Amino acid sequence: MPMFQYNAVTADGETLEGEMEARSDEAVADRLHTMGYIPIQIEQAQEKRGGERTSFSWLRSKRVNQAEIGTFTSEIATLLHAGLPLDRALEILVELSENEKVRNLLTQVRDDVRGGASLSAAMEAQKGVFSRFYLNMVRAGEAGGALGPVLTRITEFMERAKALKQTVTSALIYPAILMVVAASSVMMLLIFVVPQFSLMFQQSGKTLPLPTQIVIAAGDFLRHDWWMLLVGALAIYALLRQQMRNPSSRYRWDGMFLRLPLVGDLVAKIEVARFSRSLGTLLGNGVTLLNALFIIKETLSNSVMAEGLDTVANQLKQGLGLGKPMMETGLFPKLAVHMVVVGEETGQLEEMLLRVADVYDNEVQTTVKRMLSLMEPVLILGLGLLIGGIIMSILLAILSVNDLAM
Repeated sequence: MPMFQYNAVTADGETLEGEMEARSDEAVADRLHTMGYIPIQIEQAQEKRGGERTSFSWLRSKRVNQAEIGTFTSEIATLLHAGLPLDRALEILVELSENEKVRNLLTQVRDDVRGGASLSAAMEAQKGVFSRFYLNMVRAGEAGGALGPVLTRITEFMERAKALKQTVTSALIYPAILMVVAASSVMMLLIFVVPQFSLMFQQSGKTLPLPTQIVIAAGDFLRHDWWMLLVGALAIYALLRQQMRNPSSRYRWDGMFLRLPLVGDLVAKIEVARFSRSLGTLLGNGVTLLNALFIIKETLSNSVMAEGLDTVANQLKQGLGLGKPMMETGLFPKLAVHMVVVGEETGQLEEMLLRVADVYDNEVQTTVKRMLSLMEPVLILGLGLLIGGIIMSILLAILSVNDLAM
């Protein structure tokens, strides 16, 4: 059985660490609970010793990332549920943290809390680290006297968001590998294979077929003027980056993405899942519907969908509810709108929104699998046609040179 290293807190609030042999980290946690301890961190021994310091640590961002925020949010929630005061919980995490970025952040938050600031105010003072959604959730928990449960819900929300992102990212890995292999194969043919025949064709003195001329010209371009491709790629990247920073240009691009076959459907489902889970979570923690809409607008990545929320919010001010304005924007799927209307009519809007999020999380996974099933044969067929075309152009030239062409 593997050996695990753990950090835990006693009933008196004292920290302790040790090693334990067990089948899994869940088994370690169960045993610690049986002993009356509160588990904070559990890792396999070799992971803990080698995980923090690597030869590439200098490449890491100096900012605390979302995964790290999710981890210490969960740990704070665990300690608060165990009955520890907030400042003591923060102190324990400062002592246990092996990540310098996280330790520095928690130290500043702890010092502000000890100075009389609320947790939300202390976190807000760390500019650019915590999202507006996160801060408003914490404020709602403080106002309702339920900070621990709210932090738990934030953790669950972040885990769901991370899982959704990983689903999309993982789905893109295989097509990306196929495209790299395809591009590499074509470039190898054009740069190293085609030139071997090119000299022979030139010595024949005969006019080559047009496909062969195109292939030879492409090979010459890649061998001598490859840098132009690099410059062009950088120019396109700079142009797109500038376009995305311009609100009006980004709006046009986002609208175009929503209209694309398959891709637009996937983007809309991702945004609906994000919108529904965010709104349901905020409403469940006492944030008003109107304020929640303004907060969620900043979490959406598609500016067309975000502007649609402005329209919904304006009509909400006029007492039209949530479902009807969503329908009138034409941006939200009918199923999602219908479920929202049912939630409003039954007084279960929060629960229905979370159900909508679950539905569209599953829809995203289904859509991604469907896109992959279509993309793989298309990429393989395209690669085969491209390589086959290059080979055929060479064969045509050989036949032409030897006067065997029909």
